[in-house]
Amino acid sequence: MTQTYAKENGKFAERFRAALKDAGVRVSATVVANEFNLRYWGEGISSHAARNWLMGVSIPKQDKLLVLSKWLKISPEGLLFGTPPPRPTDETARDEKINLVDQQLISRYFTLQPEHRRVIREVVEGLAALNAKT
Repeated sequence: MTQTYAKENGKFAERFRAALKDAGVRVSATVVANEFNLRYWGEGISSHAARNWLMGVSIPKQDKLLVLSKWLKISPEGLLFGTPPPRPTDETARDEKINLVDQQLISRYFTLQPEHRRVIREVVEGLAALNAKT
């Protein structure tokens, strides 16, 4: 493995472990393999494969990355590259700027425990789904 790949794999592993913590999932190869296999439609992974992802030995292929991103509620790009997801494209969200109150709220959000942040994300997703139905 070249040094560039090793560096990228290590960065992926850091983001993956952080996403697991943010989702309230214990960072464990056995837990990751079991939870992943419940969601994946193909041949499951072993604890060894999950350990390789967690330790930065390897990066999951695209089909597995999509399952991980849906499970952990993070964009595939965010998990793979650390890039933020694209901003919403509807006109109201595009025209609205983040004001000081929103900035303070976002700052406070990042001070919360991972399980509390997960609850906030679920509430926002639920409200967005309700809003989409109206």
